[in-house]
Amino acid sequence: MSLNNIKSFFEPSSVAVIGASPIITKVGYVVLHNLLMNKEKWVFNGDVYPVNPKYTKVLGVRCYPSLKSIGKRVETIVIATPAQIVPGIMEDAAEIGVKAAIIISSGFSEVGNVKLEEEVKRIGLRSGIRIIGPNCLGVYDPYSGMDTLFLPEVKTLSSGREVVATPRPFPGSIVLISQSGAFGAAALDYMAGHGIGVRCFISLGNRCDVAEHELLLYFAEDRKTKVNLLYIEGIGKGREFFEASKKVTKSKPIVALKAGKTGAGARAIASHTGALSGVDQIYGAVFKQSGIIRAINLEELFDMGRALNLQPPAHGKKVAILTNGGGPGIVAADTCEESGLSVVKLSDDVVNRFEDLKKKGELLPIMANSNPVDLTALATSDMYVKALRILLDDKDIDGVLVITLPQTPSILDDVIEKVADVSMKQTKPVVACVMGGTEMAEEFRARFEKSGIPSYSMPERAARAIYSLMEYGMHLGK
Repeated sequence: MSLNNIKSFFEPSSVAVIGASPIITKVGYVVLHNLLMNKEKWVFNGDVYPVNPKYTKVLGVRCYPSLKSIGKRVETIVIATPAQIVPGIMEDAAEIGVKAAIIISSGFSEVGNVKLEEEVKRIGLRSGIRIIGPNCLGVYDPYSGMDTLFLPEVKTLSSGREVVATPRPFPGSIVLISQSGAFGAAALDYMAGHGIGVRCFISLGNRCDVAEHELLLYFAEDRKTKVNLLYIEGIGKGREFFEASKKVTKSKPIVALKAGKTGAGARAIASHTGALSGVDQIYGAVFKQSGIIRAINLEELFDMGRALNLQPPAHGKKVAILTNGGGPGIVAADTCEESGLSVVKLSDDVVNRFEDLKKKGELLPIMANSNPVDLTALATSDMYVKALRILLDDKDIDGVLVITLPQTPSILDDVIEKVADVSMKQTKPVVACVMGGTEMAEEFRARFEKSGIPSYSMPERAARAIYSLMEYGMHLGK
């Protein structure tokens, strides 16, 4: 399997934007603007060449009538033109030695123009040009500044007020690969709004050439990448995807959100990209065998991604729940068990250590020696620390879900640093749940995250997050 020229999509020495335009509503304007702005910020180091026979200058930069007229080496091209002229552009690209093409243009197999797409694919195969697309957003790499998304960061409303339209997430270690451009746009907005960093985003569109398995193998060798997230509607190269996923998950986790589980969803996919979604049970089996963790919705995709990004995988599926509220603990226990985890009965050693601390007045006598471990609403930060340390020390517990209700008067904000300090001295995963939508609850969650502990607003989300850590750990242990 060749990964030739994949790097050219993310770190090109030069980029030509075919269809560059001075009109702000045009795709060619937004893409060119993104790249030039990133050059001004000293992020993108490559040369940028606008190409459009209608103009001599676009955004203050010399505009060329054709690719061949540039007269300099062009490594990567971004095509934002009508579909019918794309084959001719690809022929020119082949003639001057272009390595990679991002085809944003639509109007190919997704609307029935299969022959046109096959012609573009043949040119790429013959010349060695790798292709992302067509019918895609392309890529966003915050480290290199390569940004081909035709999504303006700022948009002017009819009132004249400028608003942030599509913020770009800050640099991180999560790779997001999406078959849907619209899903990808929403996902980037979600990541930026929730403070989730991205290593790279790739919108694949129709996937006439480059597909998920090649990107997974490429980022498996990338030191900045820790977690891979996938939005999948269908897989064209099933065997390659399966083999690549098995290889990648030995060192880096993959979480996938598979759309088209129902008949209605499958029909929608066929009309969306022209792809076949396949039988959902087959995908479930492939994911299981290759070590891919399956998310059930967008929120969970990122919940799991954050957990796998921040915490180590578990060595088993036995979980303890530590809380100062009985109800949330019960909900978390139900979700853990429903997900296939074991909310274990506490060992005699744990119970005896709890009893010793009760006698010393360091834990409350009304605290029950059960799992979930309910410290009660009178619990203090120090009680959390003592109980958490005992739970993590126990060989029969593989990870701990910590629920804090900061509204109780005995809990101070020092619980965050104290819990994080205990967690950092262990190799077992810890996730947190801070319930509530107040400013205080949001601040607690943000501070947990900064301390390296993924934090969630609901116990069900926290339970599914620790499930991903235990599921991945079990895969690694096979």
